[in-house]
Parts: sequence; C-alpha cells; structure tokens
Amino acid sequence: MIITWYGQSCFKIQSGDLVIVIDPFSKEIGLTPPRFRADIALSTHAHDDHNNLESVAGDPFIINSPGEYEVKGAYIHGIKTFHDNENGAERGLNTIFLVEVEGIRVLHMGDYGDDANRDAQFIEEVGEVDILLVPVGGTFTIDGQRAARLTKDIEPRFVIPMHYKIPALKVTLADNTQFLKEMGVKNAESQEKFTIKKKDITEEEKTEVVVLNIA
Repeated sequence: MIITWYGQSCFKIQSGDLVIVIDPFSKEIGLTPPRFRADIALSTHAHDDHNNLESVAGDPFIINSPGEYEVKGAYIHGIKTFHDNENGAERGLNTIFLVEVEGIRVLHMGDYGDDANRDAQFIEEVGEVDILLVPVGGTFTIDGQRAARLTKDIEPRFVIPMHYKIPALKVTLADNTQFLKEMGVKNAESQEKFTIKKKDITEEEKTEVVVLNIA
C-alpha cells in the first residue's frame, strides 16, 4: 500500500492497480486539486475542500455517506459523526471512513470536530486501526492537543496528521506543531509518500508519527 497526501484531507491510497481518493478539494483553497484516476472516491462531507469529486479522473465508485461497502476488494465502513461539538448545528455532519485493503486498516477522520464524550462510541465501532489520518489544525476540526489525545485512545500503529496550515493554503488553520509536541516528536522528518505492507505492522505499543509532504 502507498499513501500519498495532496494537502488538506486529500489522500490517495494505492494498492496494486486499485486507487482510492479521499476528500479531493477545489482550487479555491489555494492548492492544486488532484487530477489522477481513481477506482473509488470518498467524500467525508459536502464542503468544497472535501468533495470536489469532479476533479477525479476515470469513473470512480463514489461513497459520500455512512454505511458498509465492498468495492473491488476494498472494504469501506463509513460512520456518522459531526463536524462540530454541537451535534452538527454549526457545520453539519462528517463521515469518518475505515478503509481496509491488503489487510491494512486505515481510518480517515475527515473534518472531525465531535464532542469528546462521543469518541468512545466510534472507537469501539471501528475496532483495531493500523493507520490513522487525523486533522490537527483546529478552527474547523479538533486541534493538535485533542488530536493527540484521540490518537492515544485509538492506539494506531501509525498516525498521519492532516488538515493543518501549509504554504499556499488559504484556509486559516494552525500548523502541526502542537500535535507533534503532544505526541513527543521533536524533529519530524517529512516523507514524499508512505509505503507500508501488512508484515511491517508489528505489535509495537508506541504509535509512530508519519509526516508527509504534499504531492
């Protein structure tokens, strides 16, 4: 499996010939929208920086709501959460997606901003998580401190921060500094992409933080 970050909450997950895109964004946020072909396209919620599905080449199978799906060998479980801690009254709904490919379980949190008291509900529902993709920039989602606390509760083998301030982004967010500090990371070396195989996921107790450059 190869995971590539395009900025904000947009990722490409590639497994052999299978390509999954999550939360493609529009150019209005200041970044270049992804233009690659995908077999499956996921959108966590209907905001412009997360649902530019028209930018995805090919004829992808679109999933933009909670439920359980099996598509081309991938298992996808969407769970309803909220974009804010007021039951969606401020920013609406948010779907978190558990994607399982090659026996690897990837949890994408979208614009998760739900009340901390409800964390345990979805954590129990998703079960074991190998790779967590979590927003850390605050303002519209949980912030770095809350994201670190959530990561420690989920206990993934790897965590990749997303939805934070980067050059050219027009959305006002904090950077990833607070999250990295809370996770005990002092000198983070960023990678172009994250390549992982099932055999690489060991029974380590400590979560490894992976910081990606945008593609």
